[in-house]
Amino acid sequence: QVQLVESGGGLVQPGGSLRLSCVASGNIFSLNAMGWYRQAPGKQREFVAEITAGGNIYYAEAVKGRFTISKANATAVYLQMNSLKPEDTAVYSCAVDSRPAIRGFDSWGKGTLVTVSS
Repeated sequence: QVQLVESGGGLVQPGGSLRLSCVASGNIFSLNAMGWYRQAPGKQREFVAEITAGGNIYYAEAVKGRFTISKANATAVYLQMNSLKPEDTAVYSCAVDSRPAIRGFDSWGKGTLVTVSS
């Protein structure tokens, strides 16, 4: 029902910055929250950041102080990534909680690759 398209990934050197974008479209009834997850090669997918419709923001400990999640509008979200480290290398996927009265991420984008390397 909801389609998510991420953009902004690429190759950056350690210490560099990138801004990821996610745009939701389709049959949207509700967006209770939007967030970002990442999955590095050989690793489990992990939570990165989330912003709720009410403005509550949560970050994984590994990215606190370096990443910032924000709303571009009601159906789009940014992830500003600063001071990038090689261990940040992963496919970053956008997710949304879009089911009325039901909590939990239910739709996922295909992801955008972020590579941090010199």
